[in-house]
Amino acid sequence: MKIEAIDLFCGVGGLTHGLKRAGIRVRLGVDVDRACEYAYVKNNEADFLVKSVDEVTGEELLERYGGGSTRLLAGCAPCQTFSTYNQKACPTDRRWWLLSEFGRLVEEVNPELVTMENVPGLKDRDVFDDFVEKLKKNGYRVWCDVVDASVYGLPQRRKRLVLLASRIGEIEMLSPEWLGTTTRTVRDAIAELPPLRHGEADPNDPLHRCSALSPLNEERIRHSKPGGTWRDWPPHLVAECHRKSSGKTYPGVYARMTWDEPAPTMTTQFYGYGNGRFGHPEQDRAISLREGAIFQGFPPDYEFVPPDAPIHMKTIGRMIGNAVPVTLAEAIGASLVEHVRRHTHGKNVA
Repeated sequence: MKIEAIDLFCGVGGLTHGLKRAGIRVRLGVDVDRACEYAYVKNNEADFLVKSVDEVTGEELLERYGGGSTRLLAGCAPCQTFSTYNQKACPTDRRWWLLSEFGRLVEEVNPELVTMENVPGLKDRDVFDDFVEKLKKNGYRVWCDVVDASVYGLPQRRKRLVLLASRIGEIEMLSPEWLGTTTRTVRDAIAELPPLRHGEADPNDPLHRCSALSPLNEERIRHSKPGGTWRDWPPHLVAECHRKSSGKTYPGVYARMTWDEPAPTMTTQFYGYGNGRFGHPEQDRAISLREGAIFQGFPPDYEFVPPDAPIHMKTIGRMIGNAVPVTLAEAIGASLVEHVRRHTHGKNVA
């Protein structure tokens, strides 16, 4: 039994790496962002095609699969336009229609398996309904639901829409109980990393570096409690926007994480103390790039840039924050592997 996959919108390889851990061979990643190529190829032993998915043909993809394998077409179309953080989401955004291009490639390739991961808000959009209907019309059994990745062992609260589709038979996501996963906390994930001062980098790991704080923000974080808010500060430290009635509804910024709970959802700006609950639980700094990557399920030695290359916080933060969490991807991969195993051996899905 062999499953081979192609990962559309692959980024730095979060989905690919999780599928690989589950025993699926990913032959190719496709992404328009050339900055992701090094990390993808270095860590995943797969090829990288720099191309927009709307310019890719099914014929190109068919050439990449090996013979005699169960074929999987996987991907996470850019989610920003469907995110709750995006107040201007609309069909005029070109990214809105990339899921339709995913659907086109499903029709052209006709793989046995399809999986897609995205933000929960996508499920309420017509473009998602159209994608599901296209799958069903082409003979796929479809399962989809909003999944909290923390129940699958990701040390981060992150709800995502997961879709699994199969032409082999009925399919579903395996439960955390079946997989034997347990909840992991901030302490479990990063407690053993070397301590840092704000603005410093670990000499042994260039990615374990954190942003410098202004004198004002350094004073603010010193007054911040794990799990608390800016309401814990002395009045002179509270930002002007938070003193207004409208600002009082946003307590989850300029805040520290809590050791014994999963981290909050990682965004592309997780390295900024003022961008969310991204303060270290104990040290007076925001979390480092490496810590953000670990919260996304990447192993501690995952390489994002070549050795001695400059570290651009904004670029790498975007790569990490946009990635499919590796831990969730592994659970998806395990579900697909078990699905094929059961049907290959003539067993019913439990």
